[in-house]
Amino acid sequence: MSPSLTLSPSPAPKMAFISSPPLQFQLTTPLLHTKSLRRLPRAFRFRVFSQSMTEERQIRKFSPFLEREFLLGDGVLASDEWKAVPDIWRSSAERYGDRVALVDPYHDPPSNMTYKQLEQEILDFSEGLRAIGVKPDEKLALFADNSCRWLIADQGIMAIGAINVVRGSRSSVEELLQIYIHSESVALAVDNPELFGRIAETFCSRAAIRFVVLLWGEKSCLPSEVMDRVPVFNYKEIIDLGRECRSVFLDSHYARKNYICEAISSNDIATLVYTSGTTGNPKGVMLTHQNLLHQIKNLWDIVPAEPGDRFLSMLPSWHAYERASEYFIFTHGIEQVYTTVPNLKEDLRRYQPQYLISVPLVYETLYSGIQKQISTSSTVRKLVALTFIRISLAYMELKRIYEGKFLQKSQKQYSYIASIFDWLWAKIIAAILWPVHMLGKKLVYSKIHSAIGISKAGVSGGGSLPSHVDRFFEAIDIKVQNGYGLTECSPVTAARRPTCNVLGSVGHPIRYTEIKIVDSETDELLPPGSKGIVKVKGPHVMKGYYKNELATKKVLDEDGWLNTGDIGWIAPHHSVGRSRHCGGVIVLEGRAKDTIVLSTGENVEPTELEEAAMRSTLIQQIVVIGQDQRRLGAIIVPNKEEVLAAAKRLSILNANTSELSKEKITGLLHEEIRTWTEGFSFQIGPILVVDEPFTIDSGLMTPTMKIRRDRVAALYQEQIAHLYN
Repeated sequence: MSPSLTLSPSPAPKMAFISSPPLQFQLTTPLLHTKSLRRLPRAFRFRVFSQSMTEERQIRKFSPFLEREFLLGDGVLASDEWKAVPDIWRSSAERYGDRVALVDPYHDPPSNMTYKQLEQEILDFSEGLRAIGVKPDEKLALFADNSCRWLIADQGIMAIGAINVVRGSRSSVEELLQIYIHSESVALAVDNPELFGRIAETFCSRAAIRFVVLLWGEKSCLPSEVMDRVPVFNYKEIIDLGRECRSVFLDSHYARKNYICEAISSNDIATLVYTSGTTGNPKGVMLTHQNLLHQIKNLWDIVPAEPGDRFLSMLPSWHAYERASEYFIFTHGIEQVYTTVPNLKEDLRRYQPQYLISVPLVYETLYSGIQKQISTSSTVRKLVALTFIRISLAYMELKRIYEGKFLQKSQKQYSYIASIFDWLWAKIIAAILWPVHMLGKKLVYSKIHSAIGISKAGVSGGGSLPSHVDRFFEAIDIKVQNGYGLTECSPVTAARRPTCNVLGSVGHPIRYTEIKIVDSETDELLPPGSKGIVKVKGPHVMKGYYKNELATKKVLDEDGWLNTGDIGWIAPHHSVGRSRHCGGVIVLEGRAKDTIVLSTGENVEPTELEEAAMRSTLIQQIVVIGQDQRRLGAIIVPNKEEVLAAAKRLSILNANTSELSKEKITGLLHEEIRTWTEGFSFQIGPILVVDEPFTIDSGLMTPTMKIRRDRVAALYQEQIAHLYN
């Protein structure tokens, strides 16, 4: 018989909230020091007693490669392969141990960690969670924004076979509560005391919370009444407790005998990610370890990262796009720097990252900033810069033609003779323009490069990359690789490769991924070049929606094909000609549910019109509307500074006046819309000008900065009705 320690809290004060079941924190560590107990929340009062070794043993799930030292000699099979996502940290620590893995300069305290330190921190955090009673397959809500501690908490939860339920701090209290309750989470890990203070009253009165972990900040920042309602741990307490428990567990044969060890399976659920789509309520996407490992093992074709490469991270870490990217790049010895939206411009200049993985809005913002810098320069500098850019745009287009990377939809095969002449013409003109392009690179583009870094590539995903932004960065010799994915696909499904960066497309499918285009009504397979619904199949496709079998069956068929709801086509294969290297790339043209059906029966894809209109400096945001109407309209958030400048330039407004009537603003915007969309079959008619931008905080944008069309339309429903009367 061996003594072991059982920890259980004394009864909490009676209060008007739902209480969780009694806690039995089984610390089967006979040598646990008293000082470790003192670190735990004051809500816990401990009893120490002896337990019989004949008592039923607990199941301990482990990440088989990460924690193999716990298994050696215990008759349990350790693994030399990655079976669970946390297994990657052992490999990275062994290969890149003393290299800097991450830099987190904007949290208190600022953090720098090597790969070895990061692995140890993840192991300590995971053991700390075990020590306070988290069991395999239980769900923990992780509500926080990107930081090094988010990554450690995320991987610590996974490493013990638990499931994390993730969301950012900017979501509404009701949305976070809905996710917490629907997912059946048992406890919370939150970003900081401010976030917990904001949600505490609602959560404590309407949900069962076993405990709370603060990733940043101190418990002293919380009101005493909150501390009385639920046990709260800070990050350091979990780490310190985990470190000591790991030490005891390794040294104690008796402690290990109190557990039945099981390896995490690749098919086990690793995380629940609630979709942040532009329409509808969030659904809990069940992603397995296998889903995420597929991404980790196959993204190198897109981003051939090398040890020492620096990445800048600013997207929400909980989002599948940022998350899969982070897991992948940490297996290649890179250095990740966490930044924020306000600090992005300065950090690009300061850290000079080789790669930036972000959403289209970030590239649009960089594009607008560069254009503004040029437009405010002296007349001579402005003329020189714009001339070089125009020549470079022409040069790059000709280069795409002679390299066979000029995207075309037609299946028509060109004759060999015509293709030779086409190639020769493009090659000769490009050769004439090349010296001017190189001069522009030396005199103009080099200054842009030194300001934003991104020396290897920017990767864009999570939305549609406007073609003018795509072509601009190509012209100034900054490679931007556009990609495509969904949360339901873990998420990357297709992306442009460094060696096959076909503009206008989202590239070829990644390895072990099948994509087909089907008719939206008959579900029949369509040939290359034909537009239809995009369907995806592969080892990265989700297990399903949590507790929502009906929704799962709507998008996932028996053969494993996922209906993405996106409209697109596959580029035809050509043996010769300007499109000879474009065959098989995927081209997207919008969302099926975004399609506007006019009262005339005509279908309109609004995204192309919106992208064209956004080229105007007068327009900050736009949503094209017109469902069941005779003509299209638009809701526009104007760029007020640019509108005033344009009004003064056109003598619509006196130089000393700073106000412009809404009628005049609308008139200016009409002219801009007409200018930028004149080549389209459908034109935008009535315009609703609104003052407040669409933001994440207002609920009108997703965390990846896509506008929620349905919410915008609902918010301005009355004004829209009046617009068409």
